[in-house]
Amino acid sequence: MTFGTPRALYVHIPFCPHICPYCDFHKMRRSENLVARYLARLEQEAAELCKAFPAQLETIYFGGGTPSHLTDAELAQLVGALRDTWGFPAARETTLEADPQTFDKARLETFRALGFDRLSIGLQSTQDEVLSFLGRAHSGAEGMAAVEMALAAGFEVTADLITGITGQDTEADLRTLAETGVAHMSVYSLTVEPYTPFALRGVKVDEAKESADFELAEKVLSEYGLVRYEVSSHAQPGHESKHNQAYWRGDYFLHLGPSAAGFVPSAEAELVGERRSNAPIKSWLECTAPETDPISPQAYALDVLLSGLRTRAGVDLGLLKKRSGFDLLKAYGELVDELARHGLLELSGTHLRTTGMGLQQLNGIVRRFWNA
Repeated sequence: MTFGTPRALYVHIPFCPHICPYCDFHKMRRSENLVARYLARLEQEAAELCKAFPAQLETIYFGGGTPSHLTDAELAQLVGALRDTWGFPAARETTLEADPQTFDKARLETFRALGFDRLSIGLQSTQDEVLSFLGRAHSGAEGMAAVEMALAAGFEVTADLITGITGQDTEADLRTLAETGVAHMSVYSLTVEPYTPFALRGVKVDEAKESADFELAEKVLSEYGLVRYEVSSHAQPGHESKHNQAYWRGDYFLHLGPSAAGFVPSAEAELVGERRSNAPIKSWLECTAPETDPISPQAYALDVLLSGLRTRAGVDLGLLKKRSGFDLLKAYGELVDELARHGLLELSGTHLRTTGMGLQQLNGIVRRFWNA
């Protein structure tokens, strides 16, 4: 029951110059020996994965961790492993996550020469007090200089902001960044994940400010032509993330690196595909096989529904049924009707989308479908 072939690749680079107290991604401090072992293992993994799924890639995303924390030579070695397999850069979009303190004009030229066309910059705030609270090493001025430098170098730039922080002037953060002319912004509410330093310190999120900042982001950024096309993503038309849309559409995608996850076709005819999750770095370096999770038609349909409802475009239920063989409206029609009556969902033919009010209550909507 497969459809298509994987055309997107995520590469996880776990090394960071510093560890932020809110982050729960797989990350660590670097050492020369560890990075060398990582690169050797990644070259091997890329060769094995490309042999199974050799089709040309449309998007490649280097995430972390802090990919730009690799040296020029290390980054070139990693890029070389992909160039020798699928080819590099990708056909449509090739993204590198970057910390403001890890690049200057010369490094930007190196990034461009290697084949990257898009930078995702971890700005998080323009205000020194907020950055200090978040454990960031750069100042507001340094972060803004990095964004402006990347724009001047001709990169497609997306920059991250974190909102919902007590004492934060969120409107100032939004306007200061938007006024650079950046064409894509990711605006995330602060989330205190279990076992992070923030959780251990008892940091709490002000839910009233979180809700107010969610509305404020759309109001302010729309003035700069940045449209909310996904719960946390705002872009000028034509500048939406091509790679992330592959996730939200339910496309297959490949993965490399420790703790990276992918979704690939399955050899089992009754399945839509299988999710694969790599082990953390110690076991990954020892070539431990990824964990696999078979995805049934119903599980796939529900996954795509819930990711699609995060987007302004919504979900094409007809295409979803064609891909999965599962009739979602038949299974969840009563719930869809109820949520539509309450103004949270809109159903037009076979196209289902979340309303503006529904986006604000998305977590509750997701729980209703999971528990149905």
